[in-house]
Amino acid sequence: MADITAVIRAKRVVLPEGERAASVAIAGETIEAIGAFEQDFNCGNIIELADDEVLLPGLIDAHVHVNEPGRTEWEGYASATKAAAAGGITTLIDMPLNSKPSTTSLENLRIKQDSTESKLMMDVGFWGGAIPGNTPNLDAMWNAGVFGFKCFLGDSGLEEYPFLNRDELREAMEEIARIGGLLIVHAEDAEVLSEAPPARGGDFTTFMNSHPASAEDAAIASVVEAMRETGCRAHILHLASAQALPIIRAAKAEGLPLTVETCPHYLTFDSEKVPDGATQYKCCPPLRDSENRKGLWEGLADGTIDFIASDHSPCVAELKNMDTGDFGTAWGGIASVQLGFPAVWTQAKALGHTLGDVARWMGQTPAKLLGITGKGEIKVGNQADFAIVAPEETFEVRKEELFHKNQVSPYDLRALTGVVRSTWLAGQPIDLDAPRRGRMISRI
Repeated sequence: MADITAVIRAKRVVLPEGERAASVAIAGETIEAIGAFEQDFNCGNIIELADDEVLLPGLIDAHVHVNEPGRTEWEGYASATKAAAAGGITTLIDMPLNSKPSTTSLENLRIKQDSTESKLMMDVGFWGGAIPGNTPNLDAMWNAGVFGFKCFLGDSGLEEYPFLNRDELREAMEEIARIGGLLIVHAEDAEVLSEAPPARGGDFTTFMNSHPASAEDAAIASVVEAMRETGCRAHILHLASAQALPIIRAAKAEGLPLTVETCPHYLTFDSEKVPDGATQYKCCPPLRDSENRKGLWEGLADGTIDFIASDHSPCVAELKNMDTGDFGTAWGGIASVQLGFPAVWTQAKALGHTLGDVARWMGQTPAKLLGITGKGEIKVGNQADFAIVAPEETFEVRKEELFHKNQVSPYDLRALTGVVRSTWLAGQPIDLDAPRRGRMISRI
């Protein structure tokens, strides 16, 4: 056995096989052994958790818009990774937009990677992008270690990131299948969106109707059809429409390599409770009603939805147009990377789910499905990444206390359950005021 540098003892440790009292022995950056609570590992550095604390694996957020470089005033690596670490996250995967340039070529990937220097509080990987005309760029990005390629099937809101039409989608999927990659999809159909009534003013229902659930359903059906034709693996991002679940279940039953995520805000908020003009609730696809939210929880429970990611999508406060409350012109996106665990646990606990379920949805499954090696589970040989949480402690969110660069949040003044008391990365606790130890990670 390697020299043990630290031992964490807890009455409750969430392991892949279940929850139990245990001691986790760490050698340097790695989990060396897992034993009984009282096991003697001949180590003087023993950390015994309080009776109200639970040891979870470090959480993984596979859907974060950091926006650096190019729109760093919206968010940046320093602020985003500090917020994530405060929320128990030890690994995030950064989206190819809204940074400028977007990560749609190897050159642009290198620009993004260079911008992380000395700024990472925890480990960060990268998605590439699939846009019209960049199919020849995908192979090089895949070989450089991106975890897959993001596309839109409707307007992204950014001129530099156009959506794929049906022919372009198939072209991209053929190439991604050839290289063994993964396509991740913002699934809202451009044609359905173009026929929907426009969003304007402060009524949330009007905005919701401008992005109908049928746009998600049609886009997911198009992806499934293209998967049959190309054999490409595909992942549906930020599922908001519970009525799409039968399409997804059928595709999975057919054996198609389809996976799906949803987000904490879709599992938390009900559209009928959004106040008029409260543009901090705007995101795309939009929040839907309480029955839809219940359907998403059922999809998580039965495995139709594979995991949860934040879709942390911040902007400067002015772009939210909170002075006018106009949902039609406000930027769409919810910043929540720091609040993912308590937001999910608050609802999950009330529905009878366990911390093991949350660890699976926010750690084990994204690591497994996306190929994030050595993470997502408390297991011998994995990196010693942990979140120490007090699952019964409640708190009230105050937006000004969040580490997001712009303190705009629909969670403001909301009571949540589950406090992250400490986050460990590679065998050491993260000090939010100390030098940064995070690293870039890749699929290879």
